[in-house]
Amino acid sequence: MMRADVEPLALHFAADGAIPNHPHLPVLHYRAVLEDCADRAAAFERAFAAHDWPAQWRDGIYPYHHYHAGAHEAFGIAAGTAEVLLGGPHGQALTLAAGDVLVLPAGTGHCRLSASADFLAVGAYPRGAEADMQDEQSLDLDRLRVLILAVPIPASDPVGGAQGYLPRLWSSPGTGPRRIS
Repeated sequence: MMRADVEPLALHFAADGAIPNHPHLPVLHYRAVLEDCADRAAAFERAFAAHDWPAQWRDGIYPYHHYHAGAHEAFGIAAGTAEVLLGGPHGQALTLAAGDVLVLPAGTGHCRLSASADFLAVGAYPRGAEADMQDEQSLDLDRLRVLILAVPIPASDPVGGAQGYLPRLWSSPGTGPRRIS
């Protein structure tokens, strides 16, 4: 079971060249929310699914700058460690370790800089989301920025569910993203 009481580190990123990042929503980094267990990847898959973030894959993180314009993304670090550059080429490096969860709002650039040989991440998206892949070669950034802003805010946090930090930290008064339930 994940520790829903762990407060995430919230990181904001401005646009960085061809990487738009999300103009309003922060990246959430939860440290050590899932303790060591026999199959940490399966434990992440079960926990994410219980919070309406069904897991889509088990793998590493691509070693080039990319983002998803049509979906938010969560990574559960099942094994090993990795250094990931968030926000684009001029962003911030972050070390991820087994048991961590990283939640990226739509548009957030990410790129693996290095990883241990045993590194394994479980990737999840809010139920019904389509994870389109974009990179620094993607054209029509204006259209992609509109798409990023239209991605609904999930009603549930992949770590803490409906009572978790994401619904509070990603709430948006006025004309911000709409919430899905």
